[in-house]
Amino acid sequence: MTMFDLFECKLQRFSLLFFILSCSLSPLSAIHSLKASWNFRFNAAHKANAEDLWFTQKLDHFNGADDRVWKQRYFINDTFHHPGGPVFLMIGGEGPANPAWMQHGTWLVFAQKFGALCLMLEHRYYGKSHPTEDLSVENLVYLSSKQALGDLAHFRTEMAQKMGLTNSKWVAFGGSYPGSLAAWFRLKYPHLVHAAVASSAPVKAVVNFPEYLEVVQRSLTSYSAACPQKLKYASDTLVNQLKDTKNYDKITKDFRLCDTLKASSDSDLPYFLETLAGNFMDVVQYNEDNREFEGVPGTNITIKVLCNIMEDESLGTPYDRYASVAHLIQTTLSQKCLDVKYKNYVKDMSNSSWDGPASGGGRQWVYQTCSEFGFYQTTDSPNQPFSGFSLVYNLKQCSDIFGSSFTATLVTNAVQQTNEDYGGYDIKSSRIVFPNGSIDPWHALGITKDITSDLPAIFIEGTAHCANMYPARPEDPLVLTLARGHVLTLLEKWLL
Repeated sequence: MTMFDLFECKLQRFSLLFFILSCSLSPLSAIHSLKASWNFRFNAAHKANAEDLWFTQKLDHFNGADDRVWKQRYFINDTFHHPGGPVFLMIGGEGPANPAWMQHGTWLVFAQKFGALCLMLEHRYYGKSHPTEDLSVENLVYLSSKQALGDLAHFRTEMAQKMGLTNSKWVAFGGSYPGSLAAWFRLKYPHLVHAAVASSAPVKAVVNFPEYLEVVQRSLTSYSAACPQKLKYASDTLVNQLKDTKNYDKITKDFRLCDTLKASSDSDLPYFLETLAGNFMDVVQYNEDNREFEGVPGTNITIKVLCNIMEDESLGTPYDRYASVAHLIQTTLSQKCLDVKYKNYVKDMSNSSWDGPASGGGRQWVYQTCSEFGFYQTTDSPNQPFSGFSLVYNLKQCSDIFGSSFTATLVTNAVQQTNEDYGGYDIKSSRIVFPNGSIDPWHALGITKDITSDLPAIFIEGTAHCANMYPARPEDPLVLTLARGHVLTLLEKWLL
């Protein structure tokens, strides 16, 4: 998920990326030389096949009487493949699979090392992988992590037969939600996948996730203790002004809203407040990640940039500085104004057409939060700087978008079922590594300490979401370089 417009900007707070990698750090002496040599291991000039390829996939993996099929998109890079080498399977996530990953990323460095064949499979219902004629609630019943794992299992089985890879060791890679899928693929189908790298993987499903914003506060504090204090003051000032409708014209002008602010429903003001908070949430989550190759706008906007604005007294009060941050994000995303009408959001999200404004992944991912994961980043904690978007507001989106049957009870039961299916933090498996960054708010739902010696965690101080997956660069902190090296060491142990 990337920041293309206000709608996608909101969704990015729910989303994760797509890859895997992890492990607790090796002794420094074992891989200390990686800092100098890392960038020279990989032939960056190689050209991968970015052609769309199509696999005939089952619609329902859990009903043998259902023989319906559809076409699922995948990609291949065989540049480094040697006979007898392993197969690296990159798992797509809650958005279109980006073929740029077939030419960039740490996993390709590993592929060159091991002579691996690289495959990437797009997640069902995202991108160009359309299992059904539309995104109606009736059809979205086939959108789930369990069905996605079934896709991976069937794809792996059929491709191994087709390409003569039945004796090859397969390694699953994924980051964020796909990182969880990588771990769960190894957990549920150990006979098909030999190992997994599960980067920034939120393996524990929760309905209410206020810890996300608690990590945001700590991450801002790591740059400057004054920054989240100014931010909280600004947020509180705005909330107080919203109590009087006489202030709405001024607020509309201050934040460059598309229409005069109104509280037409109980969700309008929470949606407005969440949108503004999202500017900080997005930046913290991806702080200093090397994402330029993906074509993502605004990668130069970091915690440092936002905190410098919040502490710049020449810009006026903290409230004024909060508005300045909103202006910066709008300019970066080429937005003329900010649409904060909740009804417009619900209208877009309720469109079930493949041509609809939310069909790129927004409607689908929110459905998965309502039917499997929760993950609602609320302000239901005093240890964070924002106010105004509670669990009640977040849960209401499920019924507003998908119908009255999507109650709070349904979501709660669905989240419980997810943890029963996969075990949450209590994963019983082997050969899975879990890298996480301390800056990344999603690490609060991830594995940050070794479960066993064969289920290691790598907690990377000062790095953000999926940082270990991105291409290396000279300015990377040593701890990030060492983390990548430790994953390599684990793969050597597991594959050689």
